[in-house]
Order: sequence, then structure tokens, then C-alpha cells
Amino acid sequence: MTETAAQNGSALHRDDVTGDPVPPADETAPATLPAAPGAEAVLPELPPTPPHEPRGTLIEPGRALALAEFAPVPLGAGERLVRFAYRLGVPGTALASPFRKPARIRLLATVESPLVGDRQAGVALRAGHFLVHGVKAPIAQMDFTPSAKLTPPFEHTVHGFSWLADLAASAPREQCTATAERILAAWLEANPRPGKGPAWKVGNAGHRLLNWFVYAPLLLSGPDKALRTRTLAAMAKTARWLDRNIGKADDRLAEVAGWAAITAAGVLLPDGGPRRLFGESGLVHALGDLVGDDGGVLSRSPLDQMEAIGLLVELSACYRAIRRPPPQAVEAMLAMLVPPLLALVHGDGALGNWQGSGAVWPDRIAALIEASGVRTRPLREVRQWGYQRVSAGKALLQFDTAPPPLARHTRAGCASTLAFEFSHGEQRLIVNCGGAAFAGGQIPVRIEQGLRATAAHSTLVLDDVNSTAVLINGKLGGGVGEVEVDRRTLELEGAGATRIEASHDGYVARYGLIHRRILILRDDGSELRGEDVLVPEGRKGKRGKIGFAVRFHVGPGVELGLSENCNGAGLALPDGSYWQFAVVGVDGVELSIEESLWSDGSGRPQPIQQLVISGMVSRGGGSFSWLLKKMG
Repeated sequence: MTETAAQNGSALHRDDVTGDPVPPADETAPATLPAAPGAEAVLPELPPTPPHEPRGTLIEPGRALALAEFAPVPLGAGERLVRFAYRLGVPGTALASPFRKPARIRLLATVESPLVGDRQAGVALRAGHFLVHGVKAPIAQMDFTPSAKLTPPFEHTVHGFSWLADLAASAPREQCTATAERILAAWLEANPRPGKGPAWKVGNAGHRLLNWFVYAPLLLSGPDKALRTRTLAAMAKTARWLDRNIGKADDRLAEVAGWAAITAAGVLLPDGGPRRLFGESGLVHALGDLVGDDGGVLSRSPLDQMEAIGLLVELSACYRAIRRPPPQAVEAMLAMLVPPLLALVHGDGALGNWQGSGAVWPDRIAALIEASGVRTRPLREVRQWGYQRVSAGKALLQFDTAPPPLARHTRAGCASTLAFEFSHGEQRLIVNCGGAAFAGGQIPVRIEQGLRATAAHSTLVLDDVNSTAVLINGKLGGGVGEVEVDRRTLELEGAGATRIEASHDGYVARYGLIHRRILILRDDGSELRGEDVLVPEGRKGKRGKIGFAVRFHVGPGVELGLSENCNGAGLALPDGSYWQFAVVGVDGVELSIEESLWSDGSGRPQPIQQLVISGMVSRGGGSFSWLLKKMG
């Protein structure tokens, strides 16, 4: 083996704590690969871990984008003064037209959004039901009041009015207006004025107002003039409420939703110039706090990445409706947001299951990218986004090599450090459970924290303890503070390969052990080699043994069978191909098959299985090598 290219390792930090470079791993002992149940073949040795090179840049995952690159269009002194006065509370009408009475509330243009909703959910609405992640709820029985206890998916759908996109996709406007007016009238009756509760969270209010603007023809084209007047008044009230309460957002993404709605109100409502200036400035700063310097949102959630793209696409549509170009910062941000999302798309066109996401369907991903207008390739220079992507032949590897997001950024934060997903063509071989963000639909809320645990991901777990603490309300606690990663290309047995080595310190405080994982994928995609190493750190916990489990959640439709010596397994894929998995480690290690679940793109839990390497390991460290190889 000779090294042909190398990239200096870099340590990614979750806080200000830094440590010494992780010592190199020992060479791995040979393992056996069953060629078929009952037969054995020699597993070649993994390439030895090369000595560490000097550490690269230290990166904190909470670090925001450099705002200088996305400043608003330069304003004149007069416009800056108007914006300042509006921020202080001077009414927009007084600033825009001080010598005439306020204009009648109306919309200045009709918005045509390039986004397309879920037709199936829209058909269900016309039949009298909300359909959220596979769960039906009758409209007539829905409680729209601020005190209603709704699960997060239903809360976002009902109070964010995201159902409007689904309804618009289900039939011509004339066939949808009555349903839209029915739900809108019920909501306005239960929420006659701004107040407290889920309906008046900044994120929900922002989404609601933006959806009212974009899908106004569904809400305002019916025969009920009184409802039309109430709706326009509610738009104006919501915009004023957001002006005053935008600083109370639960997180940065909710703040971006609020700023996008404020800006859209400035674009589409009369005398909105001062509000537009105010909104554009706030939006650019909020986007800078939301997104890292590689374009990934700091929550590291592909669902949040999609939401941010969708907000900017709809805001851009509002600008186009009045024949005004969107701010350059919005277009530049869209160009940054798309590549990280594409990096988590598998060969089947759907998303990987990361940070609470399910395998969002290919048509939804493709429609969102098409609507963004961005034509680009998946992200290559990964920093805070943290997901290394290796494409080799028909194989695709996704590897989480960054600390978990900080608590202030997360909605469904997961302890997934050093987990990976692996697919070949349209078939997923190794996956993560995912679906925590869909809890409250078909996925029960009671298992939401379990789906965010380390054991719900394809990585190593010590003593059934999460590498980062999983807290309530989607938040994360202490654990992984630093991840060191090194990526390089190799020549392996006459063929090219990509080698990624990463380590985290999530188990140092409790067990005195660093977890290092090495993955090597051949360039033809036919073989993935791995090694999980536990390296002692400091003086803690070097006596005795501790339980461990290395979990490999297997993709849907894959049939598993253990070899006779229980040292390997066969994987029969739905497309007729056959892969084999082999493992060898310290004494007492066994390979078993356990039940698991996987969340599909609709938030439906699918039963799957997992391969588990388990046993006891010395607190002085240990290593476990394994191989996944295509046999035919």
C-alpha cells in the first residue's frame, strides 16, 4: 500500500476544550470472511494507521457564517434612517407616506411558488382530514385553540398552515377554495388576536404568514367577503406582531422563518418599504447565525436544511411577484445551502437518516432543488456540516465526522458521532434508524428519545451509554466535544481506495476511552473495510472491563443470515445481489442479529434488523475490525 494523496487531519470542537492528538492505532489482526454459510476465507489485513500529521484548523460547530460575505445591498443615508426609525417603532405608513391617510389593506401581487406540496395529503384535506406522517385527524375534531396540546408535526401543520401547499397540489383552485376557507375560518375563530401558545411561536407565525401570502388565492377568492376582510386584517396583525416579537424565537431557524415573513409583508403589503428594509437586514443576520461557513445549518439536520431552502424559495417568489429581484444575499445563501443537502442524498435519490430525519422521498428532494434554481454538485469541503461523502462506483458512503450540534441549535438532536450509512445503487445496506423529528405521527412520541440515542445509529456504543447526552425537547447535553478527522486516498492491493479516520472524546470523561473509527472504501465500491478502536486517554478507567456493542442497522428489505461459526453474516438484497459481512476482535466477541426499525420518507416506521458485534473490552483499550464485501 502506498499513499497517493493526503489531507491534513482537522479537529472539530463542540466547545473550547482541546486535547492532544490521538495516538495511532495498532495494526489489525487478520479476520475471516465466510464465502458462504459454513465456509471461510481469509480477510486481508487492514492497512496500518499512518502516523498523524500536524493537526489542521480547529473548528467549533457553533461558529456562524462570516456576515461580511452576505451583507445587504448598500443603502443610502435616507434608507438607513428609515430602517432605524422603523426599528424604533415608527409606523411604516408614517415613514412611507407621511402626508396621506393609511392605504387600505390588500395584497399588491399574486405569488406563484415553484414549490409543490403533497398531493395525497391535499386529497385527504378535501375529504375532511389532516394527513400528517401517515396519521389522519378529522378537521371537524381538530382543536385550533392556543391551549390545545398537539404533537410537533401536527402543530407545525395546523398553526404553520403548511397544509396549504398540499391542498394547492391536489386539485384546481376552484375545487380547493371551500376547504381552505373552512379551515381558515375555524382557525381565526379560535385565534382572533395575537396571544400565547403554539400558534404564536415565532416559527409557526412566520410560516403561517408566509403561507398566507403565497397561497392567498386559495384564501381570498371565495364568496365570503367578511372572511376575506378578516384574513387581510389577520395578515397585517401577524406582521406587526412579528415586528415586535421576532427576538423571542425558539431557535435560529424559527427566527429566519419570522424574518422571511416580515420581509414578505414588506414586499406585498401597502406602504411596506420601511418594513422590507427592516426585514432584509434582520434576515441576513439571522441567516448568518443559522448557517456554518460550509453552507450547512448549525443544527446539522437535513430537515432543517430543507426548511431553510424552502423559506428562501418562497420569499424569492414574493419578490418576483412584484417584479423585483431578491436581495443578492438570498440568492447567494441558496447557492450555499443546496450542496450540503445533496451530500446526504443516497443513490435512490432519498435522504440519509441523520439528526432526526427520515429517508425523505426522492421526488420531494428533486422538487425542492428544482425550485431553488441552483444547479450544483454535492458538498466536498466539509467543515461544521460534518458529513463526509465518498462516492465509489455505485456505492455511496456517508460518515458523521463532527461533534453533535449545540443545544441552542437542535430540534431533534442525535448522538450520532462516527455513525455511517452505506448504499449501493438504489439499495441501502447500512442505515441509521432516524425519524425522531417525525415523532407524533406514526412514530410514537414515547420512543423519540430512543431514536436519538447512539444505539439507534450504526456506530459503537459503550456500556449502553450515549456518546452525547440525549435530553428532552430535542436538546443534547455533554459528551462529544472534539472530533479529529483525516481523509486521504490510497493504493490498496493494486486498486484505489478512500480512507477516512475519525475519533471522538465522548467516552473519555466516564470511561477514559477515545473511540476511533477507520473506514476504507475501494474505488469500485465493492468493499468497505472498517476498524473500531478504543484508545485509553489519561489516567482514568484502565482497570477492569466494560461492555460494548458495534451496531450496523441493515437497510429495508435486506435478508440476514449468520454463518455457522457466528463470525460473519450474509446479506441478500432485494435486487438479487449478495454481500458478506465478517468481524474478528478480542476474546468473547460475538456477532448477533437483533430487531430494529427505520423511518421512511413519510415518517412511517419500517421493521428492519441489525448486526451487532458485542462483548467485553478492557478499559486499557481494544480494536475490532470488520469487512463488508460484495460477492455477486
